[in-house]
Amino acid sequence: MTTFGPIFVPAEIREAVADAAWVAAMLDAERALANAESLLGVIPADSAGAIAEQCELDRFDLDAILEQGHDVGNPVEPLVRALRERAGGDAARWVHYGATSQDVLDTAAMLVARRATTLLLEELDGAATACARLAEEHRDTPMSARTLLQQAVPTTFGAKAATWLIALQVPLERLRGYPFLAQLGGAAGTLAPLGDRGPEVVAAFADELGLCAPPLPWHALRQPWAALGALLDQAAQACAKVGLDVVLLAQTEVGEVAEAEGGGSSTMPHKRNPVRAVLARACARTVHANAGVLAAGEHEHERAAGAWHAEWTALTETLAHTGGAAATIRECLDGLEVFPQRMRENMRPELYSERDRLGIDDPEYLGSAGAFVDAALARRLGSA
Repeated sequence: MTTFGPIFVPAEIREAVADAAWVAAMLDAERALANAESLLGVIPADSAGAIAEQCELDRFDLDAILEQGHDVGNPVEPLVRALRERAGGDAARWVHYGATSQDVLDTAAMLVARRATTLLLEELDGAATACARLAEEHRDTPMSARTLLQQAVPTTFGAKAATWLIALQVPLERLRGYPFLAQLGGAAGTLAPLGDRGPEVVAAFADELGLCAPPLPWHALRQPWAALGALLDQAAQACAKVGLDVVLLAQTEVGEVAEAEGGGSSTMPHKRNPVRAVLARACARTVHANAGVLAAGEHEHERAAGAWHAEWTALTETLAHTGGAAATIRECLDGLEVFPQRMRENMRPELYSERDRLGIDDPEYLGSAGAFVDAALARRLGSA
């Protein structure tokens, strides 16, 4: 995370993707590998125990591990070297047995992603709950719909909030079902040191970590990250959509909503800026840029020369700023003030020109807005 991380991302999510979280996850992968291989009789049980005993983050110099990783292009090699030294004796030869650096780092990345996704889903769910509340409370609150930033026809604020709800609900549901995969393929995807027992070890390794076992090593097939990145991007863009609408509706000349108190200016004390909506939009831009790195799945042969390495920071920033977008838009919606009277005052007579042209006898001209709100609320209720 950058210097500006605390402005955008909640502390718990920052911690979940911090350097320490990554290295701890690598150690979890090494411990799980030793345990799995021990259970299957691949390595001695006492050696697995000695390895597991040393897989504690506070036993390692985190800064040294990361700095030494520069010379070999990843942090796993110096970590394994240090783990072998700590395990000592016969156990040292069984550390990292059959695995390669990418196995440990990809698996650790999945552990980091799972933890961070659990946290950001709480924020996303909270934002969706706030949308549902607004949609229900303002199901029949009339306002002007706007197309190309011009007043169009009547709608309701409930319908607008229902649109936000569905935008958040879809990636929320899909992220809940995302399969976090273990990765174990050895030097080039054959797990040659394990002979024909490779699939058994992969399954046991995944089980140790509570991850899904893949049908084969995916070290050169990056669809798992592309899929996760796309879902995170969808979630962040949904938050940005809400944020943009709030920013526009909160303009002084419009004044139909306002964020909770705060959002002051260093030089203009009269301002009440929609800061949370602004931060959500900024987070979403960071997510979109980094999700593009995760989508670049064209990795050469059995290990990419650079594309794999670029994923680590991109994943960290994507997870963190999706969490930031969800958290800030949740804060925005939880404290959002809605001004129905102002909405009514802003509705110009021209809003009804389509009704009049078609000869429809409907004073409000809201069509199926209420039914669409009900459908969105039902979708939300059905997924709870």
